[in-house]
Parts: sequence; structure tokens; C-alpha cells
Amino acid sequence: MRTYSSFEEIDKDLKILKLQTEIDMEEIKLSIDQTKESLSPVSILGNTIGSIIQKAIVLKAVSKIFGLKRTVTSTRKK
Repeated sequence: MRTYSSFEEIDKDLKILKLQTEIDMEEIKLSIDQTKESLSPVSILGNTIGSIIQKAIVLKAVSKIFGLKRTVTSTRKK
């Protein structure tokens, strides 16, 4: 525990604590806004579509690299 020798020291520390509290509150507000934005339907849909496209591109690249060809099997009887 700190001992103070003057009221000026106390006031200084109180101002610092008040500013730290204000900074913490702003960080919380930003986190809440970012969470709301990331959970919006538009964001979720965009992330889903982006993920699907990314996986399709990777699959196509891997297919070209390894020379894999897509085979289609027919279930028709002759």
C-alpha cells in the first residue's frame, strides 16, 4: 500500500485511475461493437460464402497439383 505525503499526490493518482477507467470503458464499448458487427447476418453470410469459395479454390489447386480427376459414376442400368 502506498503512503501519500500530500493531497497533490492523491489527486494525481485519482486522475490516473479515472483515465484508466475511461480507457477500459471505451475498450469494452469497442469490443461490444465488434461482436455485434461480427454476428450480423450480412457478416455471417459473407464469411460463409468466402469460406466456401476459398475451399473450392484450394480443392481445384490440389486437384491440378496431384492430377486428380473427378469421376462420375452412373447408376443407370444397361
